[in-house]
Order: sequence, then structure tokens, then C-alpha cells
Amino acid sequence: TSLGVGSLKDALFILESGEVYRNPTEVKMSQIVLPCHANHCGELSVGQLLKWMDSTACLSAERHAGCSCITASVDDIHFEHTIGVGQVVSIIAKVNRAFTSSMEVGILVTCEDLYIGKEWKVCHAFASFVARRTETGKVQLKQVIPHTQLEQVEYSLAAERRRMRLIHVETITDLLSNCAAQLGNAARSTDAIPAEKTRVESVELVLPPHANHQVSTFGGQIMAWMENVATIAASRLCNAHPTLRSIDMFHFRGPSHIGDRLVLKAIVNNSFKTSMEVGVCAEAYKGGEPLRHINSAFMTFEVLDGDRKPCMLPRIRPEPVDGKRRYQEALARKKIRLDRKYIITSKQTQVPLSVPWDQSNQMYLSLNNVSALKIMVAKTNWVLTSEKNKVSLYTLEENQVLCFKVEMKVNIPADQTFHLLSDLRKRMEWDRHYEKCEVVLQADEEDTIYRVASPSITKGGKGQDFIMLASRRQPCDARDPYLIAVRSVTLPTHPPTDDYTRGEVLCAGFCIWEESSSVTKITYYNQASPGVLPYISRDIVGLSSSYYCIFSACSDFLKGGECRVSVPYFGNIDDLM
Repeated sequence: TSLGVGSLKDALFILESGEVYRNPTEVKMSQIVLPCHANHCGELSVGQLLKWMDSTACLSAERHAGCSCITASVDDIHFEHTIGVGQVVSIIAKVNRAFTSSMEVGILVTCEDLYIGKEWKVCHAFASFVARRTETGKVQLKQVIPHTQLEQVEYSLAAERRRMRLIHVETITDLLSNCAAQLGNAARSTDAIPAEKTRVESVELVLPPHANHQVSTFGGQIMAWMENVATIAASRLCNAHPTLRSIDMFHFRGPSHIGDRLVLKAIVNNSFKTSMEVGVCAEAYKGGEPLRHINSAFMTFEVLDGDRKPCMLPRIRPEPVDGKRRYQEALARKKIRLDRKYIITSKQTQVPLSVPWDQSNQMYLSLNNVSALKIMVAKTNWVLTSEKNKVSLYTLEENQVLCFKVEMKVNIPADQTFHLLSDLRKRMEWDRHYEKCEVVLQADEEDTIYRVASPSITKGGKGQDFIMLASRRQPCDARDPYLIAVRSVTLPTHPPTDDYTRGEVLCAGFCIWEESSSVTKITYYNQASPGVLPYISRDIVGLSSSYYCIFSACSDFLKGGECRVSVPYFGNIDDLM
């Protein structure tokens, strides 16, 4: 759902004016991996890499903020490759977007083998930093001004990732509390390894080299210490050297300072066929103070054979009570990771286009839905196909994928336009392609699943029906539009029927810009899938202007609805049906 933070070749960009542009917040770090940075396998310690990543990102954040910054959170990180001694690590960090006192920094890590002249991506990550208060009070960060298409995409997506971070802890907690995962055979197996055997505890004294100029412990240093104890715990299970593959999103709960004692605890929560989850906790104290919770993280490890293939792992026998809870929660997190990987890494050309929806993947499906629309909105090379009475049809063909957009302006406030278009059931009043539309599931206030039925475009043929997730987003600030993103999903309660051909929508939706208090620009986007293309193909080739009739009807609908618009009700599903 994201283009990442570019590549090393994207550091310099030629603007339309001919000027050479480089992002002013961009910071680069290059390090050659020495034996002192590596483990006994000759691979760069992930803890050391995390320290370098955090330092680079912090410097980027401070360059933008003009003051000291601290690490607040780090999104999920997946490490695609290990890095060997003698290879060069290159890290690029730049601020994607600034909010009131926090900002998102994108981080790209690549590795270069100097002897064979090859370079490859190791990982990319997104970290949040908070500007420290100054003597005059709270910091008000200046806005980031995107200059390139890539920067515009990341600027737009940063708002969606921020939303996910804010709801992440609560969402994951709800999912885990509702998890009914079974304990499985591991708890009863006689050859399972007791989880207690993998328990690790270590203490570290925070010294000046571990802290910044504000005497706060570097977030990267804490992450490195946590990775160290997690690796020991994983090694105790498999009696081999484990490779860290991923770290789940985590938040720093509070600061640590010079003189603190950091207590780090780790234990293997669960082992799967070829991977294991290790839970790590960092707490701090000074003198006789009680322990302060600094951070908790979940890390996934594998053991690789000589061909770099994952090995089978022993089963784990959890401890009573808390151990069983951790075991079950690890199963739930594994499902969430698989859902996330499937949704975020799936190719847009794959069939089926729709993804099964359930509570565990709702957060990532919603993110994917909105992000895909934002990426389409950021594209600049649209071609005007036709225009009639200020209703314009544009097309864009990239990588054998055809997209189209319809654009018009209405003399109605943007918030009212958003409310009227948010409920897809009202689309039956102006779009003849919406023969039927009903709410199937009200997931939450921003996400609704609809079943839409469309008439056949051929005489005597079958109509199509669609199961679609609609995700609504209000602007994060004045530089954002209102968004209504739509994509197909599948629900076991609504399988295809004989009466309709099941169609699919990959990416569609409305982008609503406020041009003034009474003028709104509406743009409808659609990535033409086989199910959608028949309804628009004649307009695209210039044989019809039905799009004009439909969006003129939309304009009339909005004008007629202006007097009766109110904040939409997103209550109980029984009230909506």
C-alpha cells in the first residue's frame, strides 16, 4: 500500500523548473559492517542496525523540527535479507509529514556488496518522533511541503498510518481478548520444550554514550538491548543461531535517562512450524523507585539451514496461566501478521481481486483501501478523454492497468457533499448502475460493507453484484481532502448466487476537495477491473457520454440533498436495515 521512501537513485530530483531538488529533511548514513558489528555467524547484528536506523531517523526529525526529538513509536518492520561483514549498509531517512508536535519519518535500508557491485533492499520502516518542549513551551512544527509525486503519496499516506497507530493498541487488545484460539497439542506434548527454559533477564546501566544531548536514552539503544535478550531466548528453544525476521509495531510508553537501570525480560511465547514469537519487555528504575514500563515488543525469528531455508522448530509447552495466555495471544498475532502480509503485499493484478474480510484484518483492509485510493489520487499523468459542460473524463494507463476519473465542481460545501456521498445506498438515486444497494455489515463508524447489484449491459444477460467495503475519511488538516474509498471483499455469509455474476472492484472512490466555503471539487476514481470496464468502455473510446448524464444526476442529487443533509447515523446495524 506504500511506495516506501524511494531508492538511493531518488535522492536527487529534477523539478519542472529545471532545478535540482533534494528533500531538505533527508539524512543519509553509510556504514561498512565490521566484525565488531556482527554476530558469530558473520552477520550484522539487527540490534546494531536498529541503532543506526534510529539515529538516522532522529537526525532527520531534528533537522525538520529545529530542536531535539525523541522516538515515540516504530511501525512493523520486516527484514528481507541479512547483511554480512564487509558489506555496506546505506540508510536514508526523511520526514514524510509533520503534525502538531509529532512527525513521521520514513526509513529505507539497503545493502551493497562492493566486490560484485550489487545493491538490494533490506527493509523499510516508518517511525514517529515527538519534538521536545522548548523553554518557551510546546513545539508547533512547520508543515512539510511535498514537491515530487512520491513525496505527495507519502505525505498523504502518513495521515492514514498515523490513524492506524492511534487505534493500534486498542484494536489489537480487542482482537486478542476475543480470540478463541485453542491451546493445541504443544501444551500436552511430552517432547515440547518448556517455555520457562527460554526465559531471559538482563540489566543494563544507561551511561552517557547511550543517551542523546538531552540525557534521554536513544530509542535505538533500547531496541538493540531488547533484540539481544530476544535472540538469547530464541536460541534456547532451537539450540541454534536464530535470524530475526520481523518486529511488530511498538510504542515507547515513557522515557529513560542516564543513570537508569534497564531491566530486559524475554521469553518464547509460541513456536510454529518454522518460526517463533518472542515477547520482550523493558522496564526502568533508579535507586529505590518502582519499575517503570518503557516498552514491549514481539519479535519473530527463524532458523535458516545452509541453503537459507527455514528449519523445523521444536514445539513449546507454555507455563500455566500467563504462559497459556501468551501462547494463545501469539496464535492470534500470527493470524494478524499473515492477514497483514497477504493484504499489503498482494499484487494488484492477482485474481481474485477481493480479500476475505474478518475482524482480525479489518484494520489492514481499511488501510489498504484508503491507501490505494490515495496513491491513485497522487498520479499526475492523466489524459483528458472528453469533457461536456464542465464534467471531465480522464484516463491513465500504466503497467497494462487502465484507470479513469471523472471530475466536476458543485456549489455545495465539502462536508455536506461528503455526508451525502458517504452512504452508498443513496447512490441509487443518481447512478443507474446501482440497481440495488444494501448494508451487509457496519464494521465501525468509518467502515461499512455493502452489497451492490448492477443491471446487465446486454439484453437478457445476467446482472452483476459486488460485495464492497467503503472506508470514509475526513481531512486530517486543511491540506487533505475528504475520501470515500471502495474495494471488493468477500464474506462467507454472502457467497455468489445464480442470479448474478459476482463482480469485483479493485480500487475506486471519491476525493472531495474544499475550494471555498461553498465550492467543492468532486473527483471519482476507478481502477478498471473486468467487472467494471463494460460499464465505462464506450465512454472511454468516445462512443458515449453516459458518464456526463450520471454525474449531472449526481450534481442534481447533491443540490436537492443540501437542504436535508445532517451528520450521518452510523449506529446499530439493525437500525440501518
